[in-house]
Amino acid sequence: DFCLSRGLGDVYKRQPLKYLTGYPEPLLLQAQTLLDQGKLGAALLSRYPDGPHAVRTDRALYEYVTDLKNTYMRNGDLINKVAYDSKIHVIQHALGQHTYISRVQGGKLRAKHEIRVATLFKTVPAEFLKMITVHELAHLKEKDHNKAFYNMCLRMEPHYHQYEFDLRLYLTHLEATRETLWLSLIHI
Repeated sequence: DFCLSRGLGDVYKRQPLKYLTGYPEPLLLQAQTLLDQGKLGAALLSRYPDGPHAVRTDRALYEYVTDLKNTYMRNGDLINKVAYDSKIHVIQHALGQHTYISRVQGGKLRAKHEIRVATLFKTVPAEFLKMITVHELAHLKEKDHNKAFYNMCLRMEPHYHQYEFDLRLYLTHLEATRETLWLSLIHI
């Protein structure tokens, strides 16, 4: 950590890019420059000008996820519950959760699958919602984040990696500024 001067004696600490660890240095430098100049939010707004998606309720989210599953994973297990969850916090490095419970019913082992998505995703562009739901759906087939897992994500959303990176930029912006983007564009 080091301090930067921002004119007339204002000094602030540079935010570490914790959501962007593992990305190449040139990308980190570009992100840091946009953040330091206060232009990261504007860059994201220009990249995703359509505003947030319309999937606001748990029922709508269940239908959205079920449609994606039926399109790309017809043979996949039934999803018993899908919901937005205010208890999922980015701080825990979780944006969504896939859980399954195995129970013995009548001599057969049955699994119940649930997908929970952080409430943060209620007010983001459709691309970000699709990225997180595709990620959680891929966990139906692959439990670990391995090559097969990411191939499945890419099959469901060819721009998966770009949307994930942009979401990480948004989380960086959100943490540094506390400014929620796209909120003013919600159509009620």
